[in-house]
Amino acid sequence: MSEQTTQTTVRDEPPPSMVERMTLILDAFNGRSARLTLEDVARHTRLPRSTAHRILDQLVRQSWLEHNSYGYALGRRALGLGGQDRGHGKLREAAAPLLHELQITTGLVAHLAVLDGSEIFYLDKVGGRFASSVPSRVGGRAPAHSTALGKAILAWLEPEEVDEKTGGGLSRLTSRTIGELGTLHQELYRVRQRRGLAFERGESVPNIACVAAAVRGPEGPVAGISLVGTLNTPLEKVAPLVASAAREIAQTLFPGTASPRRAPGRAPRSRSAAAHESGTWSAETMNRLLALDGRGDWM
Repeated sequence: MSEQTTQTTVRDEPPPSMVERMTLILDAFNGRSARLTLEDVARHTRLPRSTAHRILDQLVRQSWLEHNSYGYALGRRALGLGGQDRGHGKLREAAAPLLHELQITTGLVAHLAVLDGSEIFYLDKVGGRFASSVPSRVGGRAPAHSTALGKAILAWLEPEEVDEKTGGGLSRLTSRTIGELGTLHQELYRVRQRRGLAFERGESVPNIACVAAAVRGPEGPVAGISLVGTLNTPLEKVAPLVASAAREIAQTLFPGTASPRRAPGRAPRSRSAAAHESGTWSAETMNRLLALDGRGDWM
């Protein structure tokens, strides 16, 4: 065998080092928005499919990559290298004026957050004198299932993806926190029935209430915004403002793109339904969407 043939054979073989194999996989993602399937990664790296899957799973668990129904993408750790932006600069820029407007209009605390595994990650917090009473902070985290922000985002994911992100175990922060996966799926269905509006009352922090809506792009939810008040805050009155702000942020981020991915398990909407969803919300509509159930709660 010639020296040239030997060198070619060596180059074609997968590198033996785990660090080298992980580097091969990360190098396959040639941009922040790149999304690859398992087959794409195996083909690009020439790693066996089972080996690629095992390493991908480890990278997802360590937040170097994220995984959803559209494939694998760079995660918060990979995007955070070289800066603290973590790829959310445009999102924060688009949301900032809307968050300030919501806070000034309502006097409540406004939040912007993204989903990071089973948690929400706060990107921004805007509030007046009431802000110090809300134990959240930029860069902080909270279990997604216990917050309106998290439920607003989870509602637009496939059920299997929700199960994967929560890991099947739901911790209780208060006596009102959802603790069973089946109950969470029921609540996410109700969120979709309310056009994406999610509520929490004392589920994350006692005596704190919140209403949230997801910022949805063509491939699914990318973030969530919320307004926070006390348990007696009439959230139904400010809910349309939150929904409208979320839509405006989405239009800024994704101008001229197709409609957001439809709700899990639902057929495509008709033109009349789409027009109805984007229109103004009458008092009758709000009463119907936000009707209390038999337990007298938002759940």
